[in-house]
Amino acid sequence: SGQGGLLLRCDPVETDALLRKPYAGPFQMRGRVMDGWLRVDPEGLRTKRQLERWVARGVAYARSLPPKR
Repeated sequence: SGQGGLLLRCDPVETDALLRKPYAGPFQMRGRVMDGWLRVDPEGLRTKRQLERWVARGVAYARSLPPKR
């Protein structure tokens, strides 16, 4: 994101559970919390393993979506 860290799209059903993880926070756009989107602070991405876990979650969700026409 422009503030550092990672902007992640995830399954909206999992948002609340993921927000309980360290360094994860709600993503807001114009003051509105966007369900299904998270912001992961840079401190939660310091190792390759940490980054890979978040990216894998986002990629898995993106692949589960129907193709765009």
